[in-house]
Amino acid sequence: MQSTATVLVYSDDANTREQVRLATGRRPASDVPEVQFVECATLPAVLKELDRGGIDVCVLDGEAVPAGGMGVCRQIKDEIFRCPPVLLLIGRPQDAWLATWSRAEAAVTLPVEPVEFAEALASLLRSRLAVGA
Repeated sequence: MQSTATVLVYSDDANTREQVRLATGRRPASDVPEVQFVECATLPAVLKELDRGGIDVCVLDGEAVPAGGMGVCRQIKDEIFRCPPVLLLIGRPQDAWLATWSRAEAAVTLPVEPVEFAEALASLLRSRLAVGA
């Protein structure tokens, strides 16, 4: 098992980014590596980090402005070779169909519920690390 996993967190709201960090803790599950975070508040920062490489999972805020996480997800799925899996934070459970449209691998509702979020993040990390990407 690799020693750390890198999770990109995109939100224009520092409180949302903090919720993600707190819900994850050092590692979201005992069978996945410890997590290092790369925080981004703008779309250009997200694209720069993804171009740099080394991101294992992206957590995108669907409520971010001006570039919402759903549109960002769809864009990076089109533009980034071997795009990491995406966990989308959505405002309402009824928005799950939009998460599907955006091609996100998973979605959880805001505010972040720690157990639900950690389980979803751990699942994406397991699948990403199993592929060895």
